[in-house]
Order: sequence, then C-alpha cells, then structure tokens
Amino acid sequence: MNTITSFGNSIMKCRSRMLIARRTVPFFGLPPPKCHRHQHFTTNVFPFNLDQTSQFHAYPLRFLGSQRFSGNSQNIWFLSSPGFGRSATLSRPIFESRVVPTVRNFSTSVETRVNDANFERILVQNGINVKPLVVERIEKDEGIAGETDARVEVASNDKDVKKEDLEGINGISVTESGDKREQSEIEKEAWRLLENAVVMYCGSPVGTVAANDPGDKQPLNYDQVFIRDFVPSALAFLFRGEGEVVRNFLLHTLQLQSWEKTVDCYSPGQGLMPASFKVRSVPLDDNKFEEVLDPDFGESAIGRVAPVDSGLWWIILLRAYGKITGDYTLQERVDVQTGIKLIMNLCLSDGFDMFPSLLVTDGSCMIDRRMGIHGHPLEIQALFYSALRCSREMLDVNDGSQNLVRAINNRLSALSFHIREYYWVDMKKINEIYRYKTEEYSMDATNKFNIYPEQIPSWLMDWIPEEGGYLIGNLQPAHMDFRFFTLGNLWSIVSSLGTPKQNGAILNLIEAKWDDIIGHMPLKICYPALQYEEWRIITGSDPKNTPWSYHNGGSWPTLLWQFTLACIKMGRIELAQKAVALAEKRLQIDRWPEYYDTPTGKFIGKQSRLYQTWTIAGFLTSKMLIEKPELASLLFLEEDYDLLEICVCGLSKGGRKKCSRGAAKSQILV
Repeated sequence: MNTITSFGNSIMKCRSRMLIARRTVPFFGLPPPKCHRHQHFTTNVFPFNLDQTSQFHAYPLRFLGSQRFSGNSQNIWFLSSPGFGRSATLSRPIFESRVVPTVRNFSTSVETRVNDANFERILVQNGINVKPLVVERIEKDEGIAGETDARVEVASNDKDVKKEDLEGINGISVTESGDKREQSEIEKEAWRLLENAVVMYCGSPVGTVAANDPGDKQPLNYDQVFIRDFVPSALAFLFRGEGEVVRNFLLHTLQLQSWEKTVDCYSPGQGLMPASFKVRSVPLDDNKFEEVLDPDFGESAIGRVAPVDSGLWWIILLRAYGKITGDYTLQERVDVQTGIKLIMNLCLSDGFDMFPSLLVTDGSCMIDRRMGIHGHPLEIQALFYSALRCSREMLDVNDGSQNLVRAINNRLSALSFHIREYYWVDMKKINEIYRYKTEEYSMDATNKFNIYPEQIPSWLMDWIPEEGGYLIGNLQPAHMDFRFFTLGNLWSIVSSLGTPKQNGAILNLIEAKWDDIIGHMPLKICYPALQYEEWRIITGSDPKNTPWSYHNGGSWPTLLWQFTLACIKMGRIELAQKAVALAEKRLQIDRWPEYYDTPTGKFIGKQSRLYQTWTIAGFLTSKMLIEKPELASLLFLEEDYDLLEICVCGLSKGGRKKCSRGAAKSQILV
C-alpha cells in the first residue's frame, strides 16, 4: 500500500544576536531540528533549501503532528516523518475518487483533475494550530518507479546575489547611479534614509519599514515591512546592484504565505500573502531572546480586510528580480513555483461573478480604507493582469501546471477585452453613454450594464479633454465610477492592459490636466475627491479621508516611479522629468512626507507620517530610471497580440448567441 509522509514549513528558529542557547523541545520523542547555516529538506516533489535567511517559525511554538484528512472523494493519513529535520520522502497515496466529469477546456478557473496524469494538487491541511504546506503529486502507477532518482537539488544554485554578479545583466549595466555623475545632496540623503530603514532578521536584511520617523511616538503599524511598500525600495536596491535584501524578502514572505490566518474562527483561502510583517524579539528563559516574524494577513488591519494586492505585487517583484539580476534560479525553485500556483489558484477560483475582473471588497489594496471601491476596482484589475502575465512567464510548464497555464491564458484574453471595451472613456464614449437606452433585455444590448445616463457627473463633462481619455475606476451593474484613479491607469500602461492608443491617451489626459493630477506635488491618488453628502455616505464620514486628503484626493509622491515607468514606455520621458523635478524641490525640505493635502497638493498631509520609506524609494527609483531609461524595459510588459486572437466564450458566430468581441475587434487591435 502506498503511504504519504507529510512535511510542513520549517518551524525552526534562527538564533538572533542576543540568543545564546536554544530551548530543547522534543518532537515525538526526538530532539528538535537545529538551525544550521545550510539545512536541506529533500523530497521527491518539493525540495527545500533553508538557510539562515529563509527560516521561519510560528509563535507560540507549533509542530506538525499526525492527522487525518477526510473529504468527499478522499481519505488520507498524514504521518509525522521520523526523519524530520534531515530529509523527507513523499510517496503517492491511493485515492478513492468518484468519477469526475469532463472539465471545460476554456475555463478561466483552476479545477482539480484527479484523472489527469502528473497533475500537482496543492493542499494545506490543519496541523496543531498551524497549517503546514503539503504538496501532493498524483501520477500514473508507472511514474512511481525510480522515484528516488527524481529528486531535484536547488541548493547548489542558491546564493546571495552580489553587486559584481549584476553587471551587464541582460545587456544593461546595473550600477550605482553615482558611477557616471556625482549624486546630489538630496539623493545622498535619500540613500542614507533608505539604508537606515532596512530591517534585519537573524543578521540578514529582509525589507524596509514603512516609515522611520524618529519623532513618531505611536508608529502603529508603520514600523512593519509591507509588501506593496517594499516594491520601490526593492527596485532601488536592485538598480544599485544589491539583490540580497530582495531575495531574502521574497523567500521570507513566501514562507509566511502558508501560515495560519484566522478572523473569528474563519480562515481565508490558501495562497493569501500577508499585508506586512514585523520582526519581534521574544524573551526566553535565563534572560535570552530570539527573533520571530509576526505577519499580519488583515486580522489586525483597520476593517479586517485581506490584502488582495500583496500576492499580486509579490509576483510582479519576483519577475523584476529575475529580469534585473539575471538570477532565474529563484523563480525556478519548487517552493517558489508552488507559491505562484497558490496565488493563482486563489485568484482564479470559481465564484458567482459573471465578469473576468477580480471581485474584491473595499480597502483591499493601496486604498485600504472605505472609499467606495468595492467590486471591480481598476487598481486590482491592472495588478491582476500584470501578475497573470508574469506568472505565465515564470511558471514551469509541465503536466502538473498545464491546466493552470491554460486558465491563465483564458483569463488574460477575457480580462483584457473586458477592461479595454467597458472601462475606457473619452469624449466619444461619454457621448455614447449620454445617449444610452436603458432597460435593454437582449443578447445584443448596447447598454449591457444598464448604466443610466444621469450617472455621468457634471464635473466630467467639462473636465475630459478632447485628445485624452482614461480607464474608469470601477464597473458594476448599473454603476460606473468615473473617478480617475492614478495607480490603476499607470499600471494599465505598464502592463499593456490598455491598448497602445489608450495608453497614449491616458498620458495626454495627465498632461492636459497637469494642475489637477500633478499640481504642486505629484501625484493625485484619485480625482476628484468625494465631498459633502457623497463623502459622508461613501466613506462613512471618515475623519482621515476628508476631501483632498489621504486616499480621498491626496497627493502621493510614491506614485512617481510608476509614472516615470509609464512615461518611458510611451516615449514621454519629458513628463516624468518635469514631475520628478517638481517633487525634488520639496521632498527633502518637507522631510519626505507620506502624502500631501489640498486640491493641488500644496500642504503636507494633516496625518502624514514623515520619512516615509516608499516616498524616499519612489524618488530614488524615478531618478535612476530617468538616468538609465533602458532599465524600464526590464519592468514593463509589451502588448501580447496573441491574446487578442483568443476568444474563449465558445459562442458560434452564426448561431443565435453572438460574441460581442467580433464587433469590437477594430477597437481592440489599435
């Protein structure tokens, strides 16, 4: 009979600089595994290389025990391996499964296919107060023979990335910005502040704190490492040839992915990445201490909202790390490949929604407070599209991942059409909406979402320029959010979610409405602000999101690097230079604020943290991109014309039901 031996995430503790000795906790009568400089877990399907910079544990101490998993179609025993801490072997279980019906080839979700050969199923089971990562591989019987020869060794390729290893990667010299010119005083100060914001864990850098204001007596969660906040810091370090902190960050957050995350006895779907984590020192006996990582998956956040964008940013940064350093061994690791699959499985899971866009609640992204963005906000869709394309590029295509890759391709095709066709507005489109007929009940309806013309806000009529346009903030039945959301529009350019013509029109609109979107400090997070009764109803009278402040029309300097990236891609670098020069005049004097208030961004935000790390990093990344525009090509995605030819709806062109894509083909291809 086949058996299965399970293993979980490493729950070993690394010694901090204050830790002299370790607790000795028996593991089923055996001594616990010790933290060595290099510790290898080798299995048939999931090899681990856990060095001192990639070891995690839960607090309080948790161990994986013997357990049984029961489902409608399977009954499996998981036994603790007596060789835990040295090696573990994963055998294939025999499943008693009911007959699974044929799955649609054009599904945009990932479904379990028990009868498919070599298909990897990723399960995360309950242990003792922890959810260890368990990977099963279901193969044909003949694939089991010789399994000891199929082990994969990753450790030989895992090493810290040094600056000298990054020179000339992808034909581009990645060096310090000061190699060709003398750094300005503001750049020197920015680098000093960024380096001081680095967080150490067990003697190795693992990220940067959100803010490092010495005068802040109540930092709240600004002393934590946020995934989204760290992205510009990571790019700044990578462009300077320092990859160690980025590599450590990616591996540590990957391990945190499978931790227990519960709010009021309910756990979200597996694959969720934490919003942030904090390094804490935990006292032991005899005045000794050890360092632990304490993640926040939203259970401590304001509103208890899960960070949907964290996993998307993690995938985007993983691709950027490989592109900039040329070190693709990281994304080829089996544990990293599994992490990508977990995130994609979570995003592509089936639901009740009729649209290919990702359905989320309010506050699940950079705008993490109630701002009326629940539904299908553009920011999430742009990051989702980018993460889909990055995942498809990085995934190792084999029998175990081909279903996932197919689902990614199908979702990419449907999502790009949906956003380009229904989110885009310019003068012509607004005039069409103004003349919409309502209550149409047919397959050929023009007003598919039953949008009432009265929804067009009065400010938009005069604000929209003749030669520009943008992607609206949200689209739901009988509702279009006409606000301009900067991050979503910029990332639509970077990821090629918009057409080339649309991408150019977005920058034309920003240039035409420079005073509104850039003003005294780039860039407005959204325009316009919610005011009066609208602010009271939508935000719930949020005292932090008052009109033209914080997420409600505040100006955020961290958006500079994304604006610079979009401008370089579209050949409009002069716009980025103008915006960066504007910010450079004030940021150092104002002590690097988190955001600015007022319609033109004239005043420092009333609750803005000073010495905000992603403000500093966004400025540095923008300066390096402007100095070396060729670096931008390592980050943005070009148009994928193959996606435009794919239609997954399965509707016959000559039948009663017709696909609306054919009628819009001329617009999609421009």
